[in-house]
Amino acid sequence: MINEKEALYLLETAKKARLNAYAPYSHYHVGAALLAQNGKTYIGCNVENASFGATNCAERTALFSAIAGGVRDFQGIAVVGGTYGSLDETILPCGICCQALSEFCAQDFPIVLAKEESYRIVTLKELFPHAFSSQNLNK
Repeated sequence: MINEKEALYLLETAKKARLNAYAPYSHYHVGAALLAQNGKTYIGCNVENASFGATNCAERTALFSAIAGGVRDFQGIAVVGGTYGSLDETILPCGICCQALSEFCAQDFPIVLAKEESYRIVTLKELFPHAFSSQNLNK
């Protein structure tokens, strides 16, 4: 589990990351900050594409960056976003992002969600209780 200081750091880092979002179609800017067990933070932002299937979410951008760097163990992630850069709503990782996180993170993996100046921490299992895993492939 992450502590309050780490949660606040991840939120601030995610807010900065979303400034780099490329969202000319939805105008929905999202940033993510993923804290690895080794203490390094990986950031991500959403990157849209005119071919919507080529769009990538902030959470997966951060996760894939960490994986490309050889990291496989994580402490927590913060996700922030909103239309035109607002923070007036709490956003949740989509199902694809939850599925990607579930490949590398335990069910009690903390996800920090923010709205304006308040935040809350939920677990991956709370958001995605029925992840598809390698166990499903061995049946």
